Amino acid sequence: MAWLSWKGLRAGKRAVPVLMAAGLVALTASVLLPALELGTDALKICLQISVAVTAVTLFVSALFIRKIIDDRRQIAESEQRFRRAMEDSAIGVAIVGLDGRVVQANPAFADMLGYTRAEIEALTFFQITHPDDLQIGRETMTSLKEGKIHSFHFEKRYLRKDGTPVWAQLAGSVIREEETGRPLYLVSQIEDIDARKQAEARIAEAEDRWNFALTSAGQGIWSLDMRRGGTTYSETWVKMLGYADGELDGDPDRWLTMIHPDDQERVAEADRAHLAGETPFFEAEFRMRHKDGRWVWILDRGKAIERDGGGRLIRAIGSLTDITERKEAEARLMVSAAMLADEKERLRVTLQSIGDAVICTDAANRITFMNPVAEKLTGVEVGEALGKQLGHVYWAVDEESGQKIALSRPSTSERPHCDQNTRAVLVRRDDTRCSIRQVVSPIMNDRHEFCGLVIVFQDFSDARALQRQLAYAAAHDALTGLANRSSFIRIMEDLVDQCRLNGGEHQFMFVDLDHFKAVNDTGGHAAGDALLKRVADALRNVLGPEDIVARLGGDEFAVVLKSGAAAHGPIAARSIIDAIGNLDFSWDGRPHSIGASIGLAPIRAGCGEVDEIIARADAACYAAKAAGRGCVSAAPDEDEISKVGVPPPPLAAAS
Repeated sequence: MAWLSWKGLRAGKRAVPVLMAAGLVALTASVLLPALELGTDALKICLQISVAVTAVTLFVSALFIRKIIDDRRQIAESEQRFRRAMEDSAIGVAIVGLDGRVVQANPAFADMLGYTRAEIEALTFFQITHPDDLQIGRETMTSLKEGKIHSFHFEKRYLRKDGTPVWAQLAGSVIREEETGRPLYLVSQIEDIDARKQAEARIAEAEDRWNFALTSAGQGIWSLDMRRGGTTYSETWVKMLGYADGELDGDPDRWLTMIHPDDQERVAEADRAHLAGETPFFEAEFRMRHKDGRWVWILDRGKAIERDGGGRLIRAIGSLTDITERKEAEARLMVSAAMLADEKERLRVTLQSIGDAVICTDAANRITFMNPVAEKLTGVEVGEALGKQLGHVYWAVDEESGQKIALSRPSTSERPHCDQNTRAVLVRRDDTRCSIRQVVSPIMNDRHEFCGLVIVFQDFSDARALQRQLAYAAAHDALTGLANRSSFIRIMEDLVDQCRLNGGEHQFMFVDLDHFKAVNDTGGHAAGDALLKRVADALRNVLGPEDIVARLGGDEFAVVLKSGAAAHGPIAARSIIDAIGNLDFSWDGRPHSIGASIGLAPIRAGCGEVDEIIARADAACYAAKAAGRGCVSAAPDEDEISKVGVPPPPLAAAS
């Protein structure tokens, strides 16, 4: 708009001299014509014409002058709007010359890099760009100058004033001269994405550690998801059978066609039993054809983790282990077992467990063998342990219940089998504990008589601790320790399903802090983070132990009231607002006061999906803010919304 106004202004300036010249010509004619001794009538006509031309000239000149004044006013207004938009923008905005000099920068950009505006406007973008990313800016600048591109969008690293790098996302365009198309300068919007980049790096690192652990253990992972069209296999899994990554993905039944014909019926029955809910998990050992034609022995363990309302399988996950070497050893040992009786059988079971902690007992449950790994894990030397009852050395309890895991001989009517427990805890004499994975196998002689037990166990403490850490991190907000958005959504989905099946009602609250941005602006993100922790503690203290609290992101929180009747919702919301408003928070000696606005929505049968419930509460929260902040607003009943045909408002973040 500014460029168009200036064009009209220039045209007006050119037109005024032309009209004035016409007026002068008419005036001159009125003076000279009498000298030509024309008649009186002709003279009158000439005078009238000159007066008319002069009047028209003055009128048109006045119009052009008016146009010039209006154009100048519009230009001033346009410049003011641009200046305000730039100054008040939450993200960085910079005007950069074609030589790379920062012509103008807004406060957000200067703050992002730790400079004052005067400091940053004395630099070029080459000086504030990370050395490894300089080429990105140079190539973009060259393409813009050559007219190959007219806008740009990319990510790069800047250097803060203290020298630390910060990732940013840039988007902008070139401003060109209207008449010639010559590039004048660039306008860039710069968004700080450093936190996102760091989070992506941490996730990638965690995935790398997880994949490395699986690869090191020789474990292949498969995942069945009927919603996504079939089965996917980890790289270790497909390499186990000689295939490339992704080559076997898709058809969920393809793996069955790769099983040895002699094993197919047994595996299919185990698969059917688990899908029918007859077994808690699927486990089978069988042979699968390698891509080169040979057979590979596989130990497959899996479990259904999601079913639909009709009990049909939706999602399952499991692992595969190459046990070819173990199977070959078993085959060799089986030949020896027939010849060496019970002692050779004990040797077979012990040999197949080399590398793990092993304890053997006789039929009376007295210890007859213990390897060095078992000595180390139990803290009891083999000399002291031999001949003692098993409970004197080895005491294992269930990790969840704390109940002792009984290890005894099978009854005469019970078929001997291996008992496996991956969630056991070994309790030592000094009362120290470690998580273990144990396999207890009975020893039978060639007359099928019970001769003792072989207990094979491994120190599983690190793996269990890692599993707990990963599970906690995946479900909780790193700053406040509250449930994070993804885990909260899962909880909400479960509550909605329960209400649909069993009835009942809960209250959902969308909590948005008031005046929180001022704390971040004046005290920085450290102050904001400290205040968010205080808010999280306040929410926990106000609510009951059954209520659910989560941080959705930024200064937005969510609460599900599971305790109390529906009428309790506004009372609890008012308590939350009072608790947050009464927070005594200071940072660097400066007190800060914030508030909260809350939107309420019910969770019950017929309330719709989770995102609809959140959207209604979010809209109610906006209404609370519009009403003056620091208050509670209840979403309209969904039945009333359907009667008037008003769709639920979209989910948006209040600020």
